[in-house]
Amino acid sequence: MTGKVYKSTGSWYVVKTAEGETWNARLKGLFKIDDITSTNPLAVGDDVDFEPENEAGHTATITAIHNRRNYINRQSPSHRMQHHIVAANIDQSLLVVTLKEPRTSQGFIDRWLTTCEAYHVPAVLLFNKCDLYRKKEEEKFTAWQKMYGDVGYRLIRMSTHTGEGLDEVKGLLQGKISLLSGHSGVGKSSFLNALFPSMELKTHEVSGWSGKGTHTTTFAEMFDLPPSGRVIDTPGMREFGLVDISKAELSGYFPEMRALAGQCQFNNCLHLEEPGCVVKQAVQTGSIALDRYISYCSILDSIEENNY
Repeated sequence: MTGKVYKSTGSWYVVKTAEGETWNARLKGLFKIDDITSTNPLAVGDDVDFEPENEAGHTATITAIHNRRNYINRQSPSHRMQHHIVAANIDQSLLVVTLKEPRTSQGFIDRWLTTCEAYHVPAVLLFNKCDLYRKKEEEKFTAWQKMYGDVGYRLIRMSTHTGEGLDEVKGLLQGKISLLSGHSGVGKSSFLNALFPSMELKTHEVSGWSGKGTHTTTFAEMFDLPPSGRVIDTPGMREFGLVDISKAELSGYFPEMRALAGQCQFNNCLHLEEPGCVVKQAVQTGSIALDRYISYCSILDSIEENNY
C-alpha cells in the first residue's frame, strides 16, 4: 500500500492513502541506520510504501520511502551539526511575518528565502497582524514591500482580526501543497482557523513578559483544505539555521545577485573586498538593496568553513 505522511511525532507517523484511509505507522528498523543524514528519516509530505500490521487497529510498518521532488531543510535545533527536514514534496512555502508582537527579523526572513531558493521552492511572505501597525510598522512594511517585491517575491498583507488579505491567501492555497512557517506567536494557527474554522487548531497568545510566542504546534502536520489543497503547519521557530550551503553558492540564492552571475572580475568572487565586483557596484548604485547585501554578508559570515 502507498500513502502520504500527514503527521510525524518522532517514532510514529500518520499516513493517509489516496482513498482517505489513515494509518498509524512506524519505520522498519533498517531505515533508522541506512543512508539517513537528518535527525528525522521521514518528513511530513513524504510518499511511502507500507504494510498493515493490524487491520483493526490500523497500524502499519513503513517499508519504503519514495524519492522526494523537493524538501525544506534547516539546522537541527537540538543537534547543531545535523539537519532536520521540515517538509517534503511541497509546491510553495508561506512564511508568516509579523512586525510586532513578536517582531520577525530580516535575518530570519532572508535565511528562510535562501533555503527556499536552494531547494527550488517558491516562497511567499505573509505579513500578519497588519491591524496592529502604527507609523513605524507602516514605514517598515512599505520599505520591505519594495525591497522584496523588486527581487520578485510576493508579499501579502493580512489580518485575522479584520479579514484583510485572507481571501487572497485562501486562493493561493487551493490545489497546492503549502508549507506554513514562522516564529512562534506570529498567528499561524489563528490564520488557518480564520480561513478554515472547521480545523479548530489550538492557539496561544504571545507571552506578555517576553513579547515572544509560545509553541502551539508541537509536531509538523498536514491538513486537507476545502475544496482542494493541503497545508503543512509547522512548530514555531526561534531561529533558522542554514545547512548544506557553501560560501561559494550563497550569492546564487539571492536572486538579485544571481542575475549578475559571471560578471565579476573573478569567478570565485564572494562580493566582499574583491576588485571588479559588480554586486558591490550594484549596491552602491542602489539596484541591490543595502539591507539585503548586509544580510548576505551576515549569512556568509555564519557559514562554517567545513561547509565551504
